[in-house]
Amino acid sequence: MTKPSRSASTLSEVAAENARRVTPMKLLVRVVEARGLPGVHLNGSSDPFVKLKLGKRRAKTAVVKRSLAPAWDEEFSFLVGDVTEELVVSVLNEDKYFSNDLLGLVRLPLSQVMETDDLSLGTQWYQLQPKSKKSKKKCRGEVCLHISLSTRTHVSDESQSVPHPASDDLASSSDSPSEHKVATLSSTSSYIDLSIVSSIDRTSHSSFERLPYSIPELPVRSITEQAAPEPIPAADTNTIANPSSVVEVLSRYFFGKPVEAPVHSATSETESIEQFQEPKVNSSEDRENPEKSITSESSLDELLKIMESKDQGTEMPVNLPGGVLVDESYVAAPTELNSLLFSSNSDFWPAVSELQGTSGFQLEPWKLDTNDSCVQRTLSYTKAASKLVKACKATEEQKYLKASGNSFAVFSVVSTPDVPCGNCFKVEILYCITPGPQLPSEEQTSHLTVSWRVNFVQSTMIKGMIENGAKQGVTEGFAQFSEVLSQKLKVAELDDANSNKEKILASLHAQKETGWRLIVRFLGNFTFIFSVAIALYVIAHLHLSKPDVMHGLEYFGLDLPDSIGEVVVCAVLILQGQNIVKVIRRFLSAWKQRGSDHGVKAHGDGWLLTVALIEGTGITATGSSDLFDLYVIFTCNAKRKTSSIKFQTSDPKWNEVFEFDAMDDPPSRMDIAIYDSSGQCIIGHTEVNFLKNNLSDLTDIWLPLGGKCDQASNPKLHLRIFLNNSRGTEVVMNYLAKMGKEVGKKINLRSTQTNAAFRKLFALPPEEFLIDDFTCHLKRKMPLQGRLFFSPRIIGFYSNIFGHKTKFFFLWEDVDDIQVIPATLSIGSPSLMIVLRKDRGLEAKHGAKGTDHQGRLKFHFQSFVSFNDAYRIITAIWKMRALGPEQKGEVIEKDEPKEHQPEEGGTLFTHADVKMSEILSSVLSVDVESLMEMFSGGPLEHKVMQKAGCIDYSATEWELVGCNIQQRQTSYKFDKNLSRYGGEATTTQQKYSLVNRDGWAVEEVMTLQGVLLGDYNLQLKYHMTNVPSKTNTCNVQVLLGIAWLKSTKQQKKVTKNIISNSSNRLKELYAEVEKELTSRNGGS
Repeated sequence: MTKPSRSASTLSEVAAENARRVTPMKLLVRVVEARGLPGVHLNGSSDPFVKLKLGKRRAKTAVVKRSLAPAWDEEFSFLVGDVTEELVVSVLNEDKYFSNDLLGLVRLPLSQVMETDDLSLGTQWYQLQPKSKKSKKKCRGEVCLHISLSTRTHVSDESQSVPHPASDDLASSSDSPSEHKVATLSSTSSYIDLSIVSSIDRTSHSSFERLPYSIPELPVRSITEQAAPEPIPAADTNTIANPSSVVEVLSRYFFGKPVEAPVHSATSETESIEQFQEPKVNSSEDRENPEKSITSESSLDELLKIMESKDQGTEMPVNLPGGVLVDESYVAAPTELNSLLFSSNSDFWPAVSELQGTSGFQLEPWKLDTNDSCVQRTLSYTKAASKLVKACKATEEQKYLKASGNSFAVFSVVSTPDVPCGNCFKVEILYCITPGPQLPSEEQTSHLTVSWRVNFVQSTMIKGMIENGAKQGVTEGFAQFSEVLSQKLKVAELDDANSNKEKILASLHAQKETGWRLIVRFLGNFTFIFSVAIALYVIAHLHLSKPDVMHGLEYFGLDLPDSIGEVVVCAVLILQGQNIVKVIRRFLSAWKQRGSDHGVKAHGDGWLLTVALIEGTGITATGSSDLFDLYVIFTCNAKRKTSSIKFQTSDPKWNEVFEFDAMDDPPSRMDIAIYDSSGQCIIGHTEVNFLKNNLSDLTDIWLPLGGKCDQASNPKLHLRIFLNNSRGTEVVMNYLAKMGKEVGKKINLRSTQTNAAFRKLFALPPEEFLIDDFTCHLKRKMPLQGRLFFSPRIIGFYSNIFGHKTKFFFLWEDVDDIQVIPATLSIGSPSLMIVLRKDRGLEAKHGAKGTDHQGRLKFHFQSFVSFNDAYRIITAIWKMRALGPEQKGEVIEKDEPKEHQPEEGGTLFTHADVKMSEILSSVLSVDVESLMEMFSGGPLEHKVMQKAGCIDYSATEWELVGCNIQQRQTSYKFDKNLSRYGGEATTTQQKYSLVNRDGWAVEEVMTLQGVLLGDYNLQLKYHMTNVPSKTNTCNVQVLLGIAWLKSTKQQKKVTKNIISNSSNRLKELYAEVEKELTSRNGGS
């Protein structure tokens, strides 16, 4: 029977139409890094980022600042709508003011990926090409990409209803018999056959060209027969290398699911294709690759085991740059914590959603993606409405990046397309689970770190607003996350982790030497006993003998030896007497110093330092074999602890524990000196630098000794050092509050990310935190621009000029003097000279300008943006840290005013850099006491302020806030005559009487709201004094200063207008006050 046929072109059009309507594949692109990029900026660097484009779909990476070899390691996915499309990867330089600069691009057609056997190009370096071939600059660098096609896309319901060409319209391109030409249409899973896709590009075009116009009618086979395809002869070279027909190939390629052959009647010209059928048996592909047949109902543990078996030793990912949201340890095994957070049957996420007020929470099962060798799932929920955003639907895709042993990393991407500009960004969250600290109870602990960032997939003008809003949202959300997690699991406290200290110290048993043992040690030797016996023998002889007749040169009272034997005996007695005196002297000294600070408990809260002195080895003097009576002195933050004496030994064993009283400041260094009790001299010395050693390393450490010790015998001390903070984060906040009082302004705690970057820059321990930093120049032979960092224990400098890095730091305790160098014509602001103590800070010698005549290093810093702020902070930290108690007392006495002189000046003007200008100087015919009525809050003040254009004026009562200082607040609105745009003002006023002058002073700080270009505060100071030569006459002087909160181009113009308007307003104000007071006095 002959049937009408379709042309190959018609079939191609149908296939193209199907390809446009269905998206069966996903292109995965990982942008790893780039190298050799050209420099665009004047300093030779660039701010590169990568933009990817596939058809109309676009994405881009984050921007890496000032780098010619950036690393991104970001992954993107694109739905493939047409296999003829090409991927365009462009590397650009970010330009904030003009269009971005193209550094180079790479074009990769999808057919290049389709030609590979595993649908992956792997990780390769690609040479960046210019946009135009006419470009002169050919060397543009390289970019490293990992490109692959993922075929795990499900068939949509819409695609299943699309009609397909009838099977009798297609014929095999082979000349073999018909039973071998066409394979049966088997029912398989809804995923594309990898072997078919890998060969479709090579065979589809040739198959379409050689298609005959008709084929014989085929009977329908059963599902069992379909599951066992017939072999294809080897001689059939034109057939596809898979037991499937061209129909099955096309159906799988364009629809993701093969069609079942329909039954055709003899009379019908064309028949519609029947609906797809669900598979009832596994296909051959599923039997060959059992991992693909893992259903979504498989447990998470089974899927993670499969993923772990494929793990090739990947490292844990680093924290995302947005910041750390959770950093906590819990008393639970890492697998237990992972199961609680991510198991499908866990009640953790429903509890979090209930606390956050989210609804419609849906949790899909975990699935194994064999192409990416990772486990992933999708969550969906409706976020509760907030003050700024209405309720919106959110979708969260979670994917395991690592699951190996006790380490887990889960990467989550949250999409909220319903919020404003929701299609422009995605919030990415990284969960990292690692083993936690070891507890003395031997319970397992796990450490959870959650970090985040905002990934902008499209450019937007409100990027800053989105980042701030997202930061606020994730911070609040993960605070509730931590609250629920702490209810489920016990938090591993830091004290629990450090309680191992108690266990170690309890095992040390110091043997306290009693008085009798000390007597036996010194006096229980042959020399002393023999000397005592000789002395007793001589005493007995003197008692028994009688006086003899004087001979020779003897006279009364002088008995000389009469023989050589007597001379020898006298010499022996003299030598023995000297030995006895030496032994008794050492004994008395040892008896006096036999005590130590061992076992004395520490007092107070703060930084607690505990030192366990275990033993010493090889402590001998150079060029001498004498043994010493050794004891050790520990000095830290001007506090001392002394050990007991170990007599006549080079390998002393102490096993003593010393606890320093709580310190407000964290210790920087502990000095250790070994003394000889007999000579009171230093035998050896060493030090412990807490900034260069991790606290975990100090728990069991051997320290080499310097000084007079013989280095050939390798002298060293065995110590166990423990440092912990008994007040937690409170000690940090108290320190910053104390610093704020010293400096005169509030100092805020820096973010976790900033402190982490600061510690990483200078390799500092985790307890260190940043106080402030300033831009300045380091003056050496040539000025070097960089930043100066201040923390409680160090001053650090860092500079990076065209890749040339300069970095050093020294301790506050090493600072001997801070000098201010006045400004010069070449340098418009003062400079700082920091001088270190002799033989200190040698590691930072490369940053010093030179040394003085005493050999002390000098560091010269200049060109501060705000010298006054920098100087106040430097001197405040130095007073708190470097100076001893006596020096601190001297500085306090020097800085504090005398008691008999009241404080002349308020505390409102915290901006020392504000320049005060005189805007009014006038003589009024009223006395000061009457004039002060305008600051009393009475009817006169309200009447005058209302006439001056201040509406709704209100003032609080004066309150005493200091010695001779009173304070109050006022508020009012501007009328249209005073301010065209209206606005409000709130002021804080302080008044105090002037010393040695008959008058008052009033300081006022005014804050504006709703005023055009009102990014400033006004500072006013009123001086009112009586004129001694005239009665009922006073002199008024008003000063005005402007404290700018942020810079503006109109600053000079605004300053001029403010001074002019304020001067006119005050003249009218005081004229009105003078008029009112004069009329009142005249009427009375």
